[in-house]
Amino acid sequence: QVHLVESGGGLVQSGESLRLSCAVSGAALNYYAIAWFRQAPGKEREGVSCISEYDGSTNYADSVKGRFTMSRDKAKNMVYLEMNSLKPEDTAVYYCATDQSWVAKCRLRRSPYNYWGQGTQVTVSS
Repeated sequence: QVHLVESGGGLVQSGESLRLSCAVSGAALNYYAIAWFRQAPGKEREGVSCISEYDGSTNYADSVKGRFTMSRDKAKNMVYLEMNSLKPEDTAVYYCATDQSWVAKCRLRRSPYNYWGQGTQVTVSS
């Protein structure tokens, strides 16, 4: 049963923008944190951004601060990642994930997240 479905990836040129979407359903809805991760070929999966359910606060990786914005529409059970000023090093498969364990502030490490989407490819050409 699929609980998280990402969309919006594609091929863009350096400096351009993309907006990723993640539809959340089923058991994944009961989260305390929701996050975007990415994984480039040959690299570890890394946290990009997250939102804490407790207070709605966001957290970003240093590499994307000022360029990426994460948001959500709770009524639609959707989360988004607005990516601006894209760079070739942003090329990766982007995943949406939820953390069902209590936490006041969301974390950008992989281990607490137990529901994952299938990912969407983002490719940035130079």
